Amino acid sequence: MYGQAAANLPVTLSLNDLCDNRVPFETLEEAFGPSSLGILLVKDLPLEFSRLREKVLSYASYLANLPPNILDSLSSPDAKYLVGWSHGKEALKDGRFDTLKGSYYVNCAFYHDPSLQNAPADNFPHFPEYTAPNIWPHEAILPGFQDAVTDICKLIINTTALVARACDRYASAHIEDYQKGYLERVVNTSLTTKARLLHYFPPPSVSGNRPSHDDGAIKEGNPEEDSWCATHVDHGCLTGLTSALYVDEGSPMHSGSSPLPSLSSLPSSPDLEAGLYICSRTGYTTKVDIPADCLAFQTGEALEVITNGKFRAVPHFVKGPKADAHGPIRVARNTLAVFTQPNLGEVLDQEKGTTFAQFARRVVDRHT
Repeated sequence: MYGQAAANLPVTLSLNDLCDNRVPFETLEEAFGPSSLGILLVKDLPLEFSRLREKVLSYASYLANLPPNILDSLSSPDAKYLVGWSHGKEALKDGRFDTLKGSYYVNCAFYHDPSLQNAPADNFPHFPEYTAPNIWPHEAILPGFQDAVTDICKLIINTTALVARACDRYASAHIEDYQKGYLERVVNTSLTTKARLLHYFPPPSVSGNRPSHDDGAIKEGNPEEDSWCATHVDHGCLTGLTSALYVDEGSPMHSGSSPLPSLSSLPSSPDLEAGLYICSRTGYTTKVDIPADCLAFQTGEALEVITNGKFRAVPHFVKGPKADAHGPIRVARNTLAVFTQPNLGEVLDQEKGTTFAQFARRVVDRHT
């Protein structure tokens, strides 16, 4: 069931209200409560956000168009491709491997300790998905990439911590035996928070310009609406998400300059039905457009377990464009998600004694 009623529009907060602890409980209910979409938008972000967003999301196109041998060198098979570059490695719900998008995964342990590029492996020697160190492109290949990605991840995690503080205040008042300040502590001290820079490849044309991706375009009458990214819930606590940057990759990109310039972007996808959709708590499926100057926040599966279902994980998907909807131009979609998560040894379910490592292992095994 599709809907875009006024009651189902995303709740928007000012960063200033989060900083000043001025978020009413009613607002959090509207954002994350039983009748909500399960998403919160934050505006009035630091001035550097817009520049970093354009720069980092432009890098997604530069990265995805590197030669295959370089992309292979930036991949980590031992970490099940959950560190560095990944393309065609994630299993979809029908058993096919996802070739419609490429991802660049970054462990964000540096937020807690600048000397770290991964979660320590001391007690988890067989979990390289989190304990393998980051793989960064050489400066000569993507100049400025590591610094820009690091900076925007820190900004997003800083904002997530403020959203977490507001959620903690609400949870302490409404959830019995809730540990005061729990979610903010998780965000600020986590060594397992992971960022995913996403590049959705330009859709194929009917003439077959990109045959390897042809199965993913939504053709007339195709019932598969979650073709660009299958319906799922995030498995962390809170996810911070930028708006998408739509780039015409039919134009030359590599200028030879250093640093690489931000790419010219389109105001939206030429197919206005393509994009992020959320399956709300009330049974509606709603398209959500995140403004370019905002961050969006969604609740994940780990938080649902921690709060005994009081905060519900948000099912969502990305609908791809119809074949040839873009006409002669080749439009890619780039975005960045930062998944804040508990440390591997953190107990999520006190009754069962389930740690985040055990929980995450089950999730990883489902998709790789």
